[in-house]
Amino acid sequence: MSDDQGRGRAGAGHEADPAWLRHDFGDETDAGDAPANGESPRSGTEPDDGWLRHDPSDPTDPAHPAEHPQPGTPLGAAGTEPAPRGGADAGDGEPAAYRHDDETDRDLHGGWDGDGASDDGGRASSRSEEGRDGGGVGSMVKAATKEFVIVIGMALVLSFVVKTWLLQAFYIPSGSMEDTLVLNDRVIVSKLTPGAFELKRGDIIVFSDPGNWVDPLPQAPHGQVVTTIRKGLMFVGLLPNDSEDHLIKRVIGLPGDHVVCCDEGERLTVNGVPLVEPYIKPGDAPSSMDFDITVPKGSVWVMGDHRSDSSDSRYHDNGSGKTGSVAESLIVGRAVALVWPLDHLTWLSNPKATFAKVPAPGREQEKPAHSTTTGGG
Repeated sequence: MSDDQGRGRAGAGHEADPAWLRHDFGDETDAGDAPANGESPRSGTEPDDGWLRHDPSDPTDPAHPAEHPQPGTPLGAAGTEPAPRGGADAGDGEPAAYRHDDETDRDLHGGWDGDGASDDGGRASSRSEEGRDGGGVGSMVKAATKEFVIVIGMALVLSFVVKTWLLQAFYIPSGSMEDTLVLNDRVIVSKLTPGAFELKRGDIIVFSDPGNWVDPLPQAPHGQVVTTIRKGLMFVGLLPNDSEDHLIKRVIGLPGDHVVCCDEGERLTVNGVPLVEPYIKPGDAPSSMDFDITVPKGSVWVMGDHRSDSSDSRYHDNGSGKTGSVAESLIVGRAVALVWPLDHLTWLSNPKATFAKVPAPGREQEKPAHSTTTGGG
């Protein structure tokens, strides 16, 4: 036996792994072809770790990619295989050329498009979609609630502004203005009079109680909560004022007017002019009380249309006009419309013809003097 043959057998015995598991960098032929002289290409004493290395000798072998990959082959730097990706497919021996290492291979939800698709990514994507759907509904509810609160808040603010400076609804609690207004009617009061518009004789006004004019009204049996809500709605103007401390009457005399009851025809006179009052409740006299007053500056003289059932200026005066007249500062506004019930719906216009001939204060019409004649004899 020759030395070469002995060395060949010794090398064969040491290298127990089959040749197809190794890759020889020096042989351009198939890795399984042994050298012609039977010698191992490596030393018999050096451990063969060729199965850990990739031999680019055969570019046609799909199991062993070439050292110089084709464009697009996802190998690591310097032609080495990248580290295995974590997950179920890591370390399973799949060639690097078939690994999905390109970010463009990811689907829209973060998973993989190919065989290496991540189930965890798919489940996370589903959970994300569910979260987005739930968040969308929650956001819609939140937005709708916010919009509702804003609209209600704006409505309350607008109602309060209108009620404070423009218009306010009032409830008629008595029959002192019959038949013009009856019990439980609702009227709209303009707060621009007096102020932007001049107060006139014949206007129907709402005013605050000058002092003990209003008798206590019987209260409906409401609970504390209902009463609080009602008062809140009245405060912002969404409910008509219950008129517990307000009265509604008609203006008969302005500041400085001389008002008298009654002349020879049982009529009121203002500055010497007798009044024809069509608004008085049928069957009532203009007044059952005699008086002769001059309205103080900054005040008005008021009377109800139902003269026999109206506790007005006549009943609270001391005979001078000072205690029975109502200060203009107490006037809430002029009643302009009757709005409820609907079959009573009407404008509350001023009876201009009644006061058309009344002169300004200080220009009182003098009564014609009675003339006498004497005869000659």
